[in-house]
Amino acid sequence: MLATILHAPGDVRYEEVPEPTIRKPTDAIIRLSATCICGSDLWPYRGLQPLSGPAAMGHEYCGVVVEVGSAVTSVKPGQFVVGSFATSDNTCPHCRFGFPSSCIEREFMTGAQAPYARVPLADGTLVATDEMPADDLIPSLLATSDVLGTGWYAAEAAAVKEGGTAVVVGDGAVGLMGVLAAKEMGAVRIIAMSRHKARQELALEYGATDIIAERGEDGIRRIRELTDGIGADSVLECVGTQESMEQAISVCRPGGHIGYVGVPHGVTFDGQRLFFAQSSLLGGPAPVRRFLPHLMDLVLSRKINPGKVFDLELPIADVAEGYKAMDERRAIKTLLRV
Repeated sequence: MLATILHAPGDVRYEEVPEPTIRKPTDAIIRLSATCICGSDLWPYRGLQPLSGPAAMGHEYCGVVVEVGSAVTSVKPGQFVVGSFATSDNTCPHCRFGFPSSCIEREFMTGAQAPYARVPLADGTLVATDEMPADDLIPSLLATSDVLGTGWYAAEAAAVKEGGTAVVVGDGAVGLMGVLAAKEMGAVRIIAMSRHKARQELALEYGATDIIAERGEDGIRRIRELTDGIGADSVLECVGTQESMEQAISVCRPGGHIGYVGVPHGVTFDGQRLFFAQSSLLGGPAPVRRFLPHLMDLVLSRKINPGKVFDLELPIADVAEGYKAMDERRAIKTLLRV
């Protein structure tokens, strides 16, 4: 089959690879209904994350089960399923504690920008729908696999509460999903930091009450003004750079919470500053599997529409253009039809 392989920074090819097969009794093979490009895929694409050789790309997926290993009991061929980017057995101590993204048996999905994919730990990773979903729901169901679940985790880690104030640092797909999540969790003021008109419009549609285009000290000052000098109860850091983390810490009120889900690149912390900031920090790979049943129900009942975050749709054969469009910020997130 043909699949997406990153050979070097900027060099994405859709080329022939072997079809995935069952390697372990706990595996499943799915036929993807759609896949997509993640913001985190841009780190190696831009040369900001080392490559040890050609890499099979893609970790967001939904589709139909075509084969299962002999130990798989919770899903069967013919079912439509969604799974997390981090596989899990859903039974280990970390899974039971609510953090399947740190499962003792965890593997990170790869190779999902393709027509077929192998899903390890299928019983603990995949969630099946009761029936085949309508085609127009596929983008939103795909979003639950990572980007919505990650934005949701940012809001939960930031302890967004009914009636609270939230700041979302980052206007990429995860940040926009963080806005949606903060709205669903009842925040009454949601301040989105964005300098791009299309992203600002989508943030407002998802529930943002204020848009801040400024950065650095100017951005901090504007947020302080909007919060009567107090700062935000909850801050969602959805980028992963030193600047975005500094922004998040600076606008969080004492006793507030920062949920950070942007994969850190070059981020360092000043211990004394954190000590006097008196803010709680929780982040890391999102425990998407914990949220999947609820998020899928919200999508299937059409209460939310996270699929709008896909503002470019391409056939998977044109995956290289999808990477280029996101790299050049001509697209928020690219959906690839298989």
